[in-house]
Amino acid sequence: MTAEGENPRTTAPPAGSGRRALVGRLSWGLADQAASSMSNFAVGIYVARSLGVTAFGVFSLAWVTYGVVLNVSRGLATDPLVVRFSGVPEASWRGAVARSTGTALGVGAAIGAACLVVGLALGGRVGPAFACLGVMLPGLLLQDAWRYSFFAAGTGRKAFVNDVVWGVALVPAMVVAARVGSVAAFVLAWGASATVAAGYGYIQSGILPRTTRARGWLREQRDLGSRYLVENVSLSGANQLRAYGLGVIVGVGAVGAVRGAELLLGPFLAILMGLSLVTVAEAARVLRRAPHRLGRFCLLLGGGQAAAALLWGGALLLMPDRLGAFVLGDVWPSASQLIVPVTLGVAGAGLGTGAAAGLRALAAARRSLRCQLFASACYVSGGLGGAALADTVGSAWGVAAATGCSSAVWWLQLRSALREHHHVPIREVRTS
Repeated sequence: MTAEGENPRTTAPPAGSGRRALVGRLSWGLADQAASSMSNFAVGIYVARSLGVTAFGVFSLAWVTYGVVLNVSRGLATDPLVVRFSGVPEASWRGAVARSTGTALGVGAAIGAACLVVGLALGGRVGPAFACLGVMLPGLLLQDAWRYSFFAAGTGRKAFVNDVVWGVALVPAMVVAARVGSVAAFVLAWGASATVAAGYGYIQSGILPRTTRARGWLREQRDLGSRYLVENVSLSGANQLRAYGLGVIVGVGAVGAVRGAELLLGPFLAILMGLSLVTVAEAARVLRRAPHRLGRFCLLLGGGQAAAALLWGGALLLMPDRLGAFVLGDVWPSASQLIVPVTLGVAGAGLGTGAAAGLRALAAARRSLRCQLFASACYVSGGLGGAALADTVGSAWGVAAATGCSSAVWWLQLRSALREHHHVPIREVRTS
């Protein structure tokens, strides 16, 4: 995409070159996300089979907490990096990466210390898992920061290799954890293997994260960081609140059952997350070249994801119980009851992502944030309200209904934003 005031005849690449670049971005995005998600999927399956539904519920509480912290780090450190330092000269990129990765490391150390204190204070089954998560957070967040740094530089291959290193390191770590047989051991194994990959990221880049520059980075990027922080944390925070509330209302085993059902859709979600690395950029290109086609593009994008989710869920319903028990062990009986509502929830969310890509391309930040906050509120209300009425199954159906309502709001906001764009053309489009 050309910037405002540039001469497209001197800056635009040939059409064939642009298509090859798109295929390259899509391929490495899918490969990297596949490596990352497959590792997470394998960890979840292995832990579920090794520990049983209750202990797996404790592990899932630590997992969703990590998800919230990860989104804090991305909002403050790596999202601004990708937006402002993609495709810049190498010297500028290296300086930004040193500050960005230092910020991620600092976030991990600060929140990790808090998790450690809380875990030691809680004790019992949950406490040791949170204490170990606190120790491992700096390495986990730094590994993710390297991943996004490489994508900002256009070297997705390095991000893919880094995730493969994490996956390879996971194998012996999980074997050792299985011999110990505790949730804390699995959390340590998962985090330690990520720390190995984080160290390899330094070897790949030759850049030393500078935590002393984190405050300056936060100050420089506060206009983007604050907005991304709210957007990123709202949904993952809602997921965490739902998990905690479900554990209180129904029991920790219910958290493990929900996580088990979500794991069954893991391979499908890996593909969708890989595609999400390029959907906003492609929506922005459609907006520049043929604005009247943006709505149709977003509908095809969201509708295709929703249809694919329904097909995957249908396949899961046909899966024999013997195979399900082989995959999830003791978690399968409770997780299998949730396949239909979880699939519908994922389909609803997939439909909404089409509209979300359009709003991002239109730079409709207020509308996007409004939708995200509404979606988060619906998710918590539906998940916990359903749990209060009908335990774990009710929670799953409540979330499915919530995602359907949220998707409708996303599309209504996109429709309004498209009308505004028709009357008042937007000068700058966000593409990352």
